[in-house]
Amino acid sequence: MQYNLDGMYITHRYAAEVVSGLRKVCKREVQACRRHLRDLERQGTEGFPYIFDESRADRIFDWFEMCCYHVRGPFAGQLIQLLPFQYFDLGCLFGWVHKDTGARRFTKSFNFRARGNVKSTEMSGIALYGMCADAIYPPGHPELQRFEEAPEVECVAVDRDQAKRVWGDACAMGEKSPDISERLEILKTKVVHRERGGWMRALSKETKNKDSGAPCLVIVDEYHAHPNSDIVDTLYNGFGKRWQSLLCIITTAGSDAENNPCKTEYDLCCRILEGLTETPMDNYFCMIRELEAEDDPKDPECWVKANPILQYDDAYSRNLRSQIMKERDEAYGSGDIKKIRAFLTKRCNIWQSGSEFKYMDGLMDKWNSLKVTHDELVGLIEDRKAIGGYDLSKRFDLTGATFIVPLDDGRIAVLSHGFIPEDSVERKEKKDNVAYREWEKRGWMTVTPGAVVDYDVMKEWAYSTAEQLGLDVVEHCFDTWNADYFMQKMEADGATVVEVRQNVYNLSEPTKRFKELVMQGLIVHEGNAAFDWCLGNAYAYTDINDNMKLSKKNKDDTRRIDMVAACINAMSRLPAFNEMYGDDDFSIHVL
Repeated sequence: MQYNLDGMYITHRYAAEVVSGLRKVCKREVQACRRHLRDLERQGTEGFPYIFDESRADRIFDWFEMCCYHVRGPFAGQLIQLLPFQYFDLGCLFGWVHKDTGARRFTKSFNFRARGNVKSTEMSGIALYGMCADAIYPPGHPELQRFEEAPEVECVAVDRDQAKRVWGDACAMGEKSPDISERLEILKTKVVHRERGGWMRALSKETKNKDSGAPCLVIVDEYHAHPNSDIVDTLYNGFGKRWQSLLCIITTAGSDAENNPCKTEYDLCCRILEGLTETPMDNYFCMIRELEAEDDPKDPECWVKANPILQYDDAYSRNLRSQIMKERDEAYGSGDIKKIRAFLTKRCNIWQSGSEFKYMDGLMDKWNSLKVTHDELVGLIEDRKAIGGYDLSKRFDLTGATFIVPLDDGRIAVLSHGFIPEDSVERKEKKDNVAYREWEKRGWMTVTPGAVVDYDVMKEWAYSTAEQLGLDVVEHCFDTWNADYFMQKMEADGATVVEVRQNVYNLSEPTKRFKELVMQGLIVHEGNAAFDWCLGNAYAYTDINDNMKLSKKNKDDTRRIDMVAACINAMSRLPAFNEMYGDDDFSIHVL
C-alpha cells in the first residue's frame, strides 16, 4: 500500500515509512507499524472504541522536549529532542484513548531493544510524566483534564541497585528541570508531588509492602534479569483502582530463553503482532526490535534493526556504533563464547537459550534459515569434490557420516547420515525421546540389522552416495577410536584415509570455523532432523587459551552429537582441501 507522507502526523508518518520499506527495521517492527495503521482505519468503530488523539500524543512529546533534560552522555544538560522512532512509540502509547472517556487505550507495553538506545532516559521521562503531567480528558476537551491525586509510580527491577537506575535518572532529570523541580520534592528514598502527594520510588524484590498501593504507572527495567514474574504480576494485579494505569516493560534480550518470564512475555507479544492470540489484546502495546535469523550479527548494516538510534547521525549514535564494533571484534576475535553471547544479547537483541556453553546458542534459527530441499542440495553438490567425516560410536549407539562439499560461491554444503542398530531403536526412542524410525523413513538415517552398528553398511552408504552424486571424495576423515579396522578396509579399497586426533589442537579451529560459517550464512544443508538434533545437543567447552571442543553436556547424557562430530572431523581438513583445490576467491571465506 502506498502512503502520501506529506502532512501526515509524525507518529503515523513513521509507521507509513516503515511499512513502505523506507526504514531498515526487523519484521516485528513492521508488524507493529502495520497494526497501528490498521487501527487508524477502524478507530471509533463499534468493535474498536478507541481513537488516536493527537493532543494526547503532543502532550507527551512536549513534556519531553520542553521539560526533560539529558543527564549523561554528549548531550548532558540539553533538553531532549525525541527521535522519529520515539515519536512512534510514545505517540502510540499515549495517543490512543477511548473515544468517549479519553482513558488511555493501552494498559501494558513491551518495548524490546538493544542496550544503549536511551531506554533509561525514556523511562525516566515517562516516570516523571506519571508524577506531574499524566491526565485524562474526553477527546477534544482538554479543558476538562483531570489528574490523579496521590499518583504512585513504581520503578521496578530485579534488585535495588538496578531499580535505582531509572529512579535515579528520573531524580537527576527532575533536578535539572525548573518546571519539574517546582512540582516535585525529591527526597532520599522517594519523590513526592508537592500538591498532590503520592510517590515515585524504586522497587525490587527486596522492597516490603509491594502489593499495598494503587499504582498509576509501573516501569519494569531489564525484565530479562527477573527469575520469575512475581513482582510484575503483583503490581499488575493492583490495577483497577486508577483511571488509566499503565505497566511499561522495557528490556533487552536475555541469556536464558528456556526459563525466563521475559521470554514468555516476548513470545506473547510476537503472537499479538502476528495476530495469533485468541483475542486481539488491543490493550497491549508491543514493540520488538531485533536482528533476525537471516542477519549476520557481525554486519554493521544489520545493527540498526535492534539499535534504532543508529538510524541517525549524531555524536551519540556514532559513539554507539564504534562501541558495538569494538565489542564485536573482541567477541569474535577471541572466540570467547561468553563474550559472543553477551554481544548477541546486548547489542543484537537476540535471545540465547540454555547453558552459556551450548554450541549453537542463538544460532538455531539461523541454521534453519540455511535449509534447502534434498533435491536442491543434490543439484548443488553433484559432480564436485568432497571431504568425508565419520564418528564411530560404541556399536550400540548412534554413528555419524557426513560429507562436506565446498561450492564455488564460498558456501559449504553439508550432507549427513546416521546409523543405529535395530535392537537399540525402541529403547533409545523412549530414552532419547526422538523418532529414529521416522528419521529413517525420511532418508536421514539407516537402522542396521542386529544389536550393533554394522560399519560395512556405513561404508556402503558412503560409496553408493558418492557414486550416485558423482562426488569425488578426496579424503575420508576418522577419529581412530574404534575405527582402525574400518579405516584399513577403506584403504584397501583405494580410499584416502586421514586420522583426526580428538584433541583441541586439531578440533578447535574447525569447530569455530563451522560456527562462523553458520553465522555468515555460508552453510547449506537439507534440514536433516537427526543432524539438527545432534547440533542442538552439542556443548562447546573452551580451555584457558580459548581453544574450543565439542562435547555432550556430560558423559552420562544420552543425547547424541555424533553426526556433528563427523562433520567437524571433515571440517578439520578444509584448509588442506582449500590449499590443494581452492582458489583465492574461496579462501577468503574460510576463517
